[in-house]
Amino acid sequence: MVDYKNLQEKIKEAVETLLPAASLKKGDIFVLGCSSSEVLGEKIGSASNLEVAEHIFQIVYEETQKNGLFIAVQCCEHLNRALVVEEDCASKYNLEVVNAIPHLQAGGATATTAMTRLKNPVLVEKIQGHAGLDIGDTFIGMHLKPVVVPVRPPHLSIGSAHLTMARTRPKLIGGERAKYA
Repeated sequence: MVDYKNLQEKIKEAVETLLPAASLKKGDIFVLGCSSSEVLGEKIGSASNLEVAEHIFQIVYEETQKNGLFIAVQCCEHLNRALVVEEDCASKYNLEVVNAIPHLQAGGATATTAMTRLKNPVLVEKIQGHAGLDIGDTFIGMHLKPVVVPVRPPHLSIGSAHLTMARTRPKLIGGERAKYA
């Protein structure tokens, strides 16, 4: 039995820890990777669960909306880790829209939830997000801007899933004589 209240409290605390650490601006992209199977203690991709995904998505979506951010929800490997985003996000960042519809066996529960909850969802193949939450080792790093900087989560797990968080920063260039802000 999943304690959804505790699950949502942990998600909210994680997002509230990451957002100030990432110093995101309105219109930035927040990537969410989530294996509902791993949250339930199962092998990634083996027990997708819409109820778990809905509870997690709800909190992350509310927090991103409250902060004026775009959410990008990563699909599973069967859709090459494509991402569900709002059409406005794809337009603003000139992202190529691809044609697939996430479902439980190809895309996963969290991406499926995003397709039903976003106002004008589209699928994009790749993105360069500004920060992200990875629940269950879904490897969102491929969808973050260089340079990725880990942010220590307030909890090491969400349910049974390992939790990692990351922000990005501009590249430091110029060598030993350069000065940085």
